[in-house]
Amino acid sequence: MKKLILVKEIYLEGFKNLGHIVIEKYFKVFAWFSFVMFFIVLYAFVYRIATGFAFD
Repeated sequence: MKKLILVKEIYLEGFKNLGHIVIEKYFKVFAWFSFVMFFIVLYAFVYRIATGFAFD
């Protein structure tokens, strides 16, 4: 739980006093897009391992 709170604090601190509102929104969207893409790749990798895919 401490790690989750730490990640939340890092996320909030990263966008504090960033500047123009458009830049702030762009980076927030980009951060969430990156998180989603990472979890999709992680899911695909675990799925391939679970189904016995041969990594040749």
